[in-house]
Amino acid sequence: MSHWKRLLKADSTSWLLEEENPSVRYFTLTDILNKANDDHEVQKGKAAIMNNGVVPQILARQKPQGHWGVAGDFYIRSKYKGTVWTLIVLAELGADGTDPRINRACEFILKHSQDRESGGFSHLGSPNGGGLHDIILPCLTGNMIYSLIRFGCLDDPRVQRGIDWIVKYQRFDDGEGETPKGWPYGRGRCFDRHSCHMGAVKALKALAEIPANRRSGRVDDTIRIGVEHMLKHHVHKRSHDLSRVSKAGWLRLGFPLMWNTDVLEILGILTRLGYKDERMQEAVDLVVSKQDSQGRWKLDDTYNRRFLVNIEQKGKPSKWVTLNAVRMLKRFYG
Repeated sequence: MSHWKRLLKADSTSWLLEEENPSVRYFTLTDILNKANDDHEVQKGKAAIMNNGVVPQILARQKPQGHWGVAGDFYIRSKYKGTVWTLIVLAELGADGTDPRINRACEFILKHSQDRESGGFSHLGSPNGGGLHDIILPCLTGNMIYSLIRFGCLDDPRVQRGIDWIVKYQRFDDGEGETPKGWPYGRGRCFDRHSCHMGAVKALKALAEIPANRRSGRVDDTIRIGVEHMLKHHVHKRSHDLSRVSKAGWLRLGFPLMWNTDVLEILGILTRLGYKDERMQEAVDLVVSKQDSQGRWKLDDTYNRRFLVNIEQKGKPSKWVTLNAVRMLKRFYG
């Protein structure tokens, strides 16, 4: 038996394969059972994502122009129902990027949120088109690039410009030395004295979506620096005092996480990038300790009742958290 399976108190695979959640079923087939993309069961499972469950419910509420809700309110006042948030949810659920409705959503966010000057993503549109240059958010940029790559847009020049923004501007530091000078730094909040941890996590999440053979040397260098930043924190600790947890909320596991993060998401990114560093071990053990007697993990945190459609139930066993935990353990101990 594989070492990672011995860490499970029970085998939850049959539960994860239930057809009630087609997205989890599909990812269980491919990521846990290692079935090939051309496998009939996998192809059937992927098609089911667009026809059953949460994804078609979300797409049914899309406006013809590709957005959800009010076109100009895609981020702040519409948390977590606006176009930005809905795009993240659909990407996490494995929605089909070739679907015309997904194409329209991608085009909408590229047209209204991406800063035409720098390639980063803003939470407000500019009167001149694109996103406002002075209010770009690192976490939003990472989340949008992650989502767009998931939808098959890696070769779009605008997505490449977003990747370049991450490589050029994303910081991975704890305030050592002087704050970088010039735009976009020194503006408080996300560009303050040290890196925004959420921005750093989402930047790595985006870069991890780029296939290894498609990453430039600059992307590889950024990943290496970003990963070391996470490992210096032992994933979830304060780098200057490893006896303290950075944020208590990161110990509560959720899905989907939107701008926020947790210990499992960070471990998932690191293991997807191929890292199995001893500085991850305490965080891995923490995740293992949170399973129940059936080898399942519960949903500790949720934005339900703020999404367009609720996803699972807080405090109950979560197929999404369980899938993510098992995927992470398989990669870490595999």
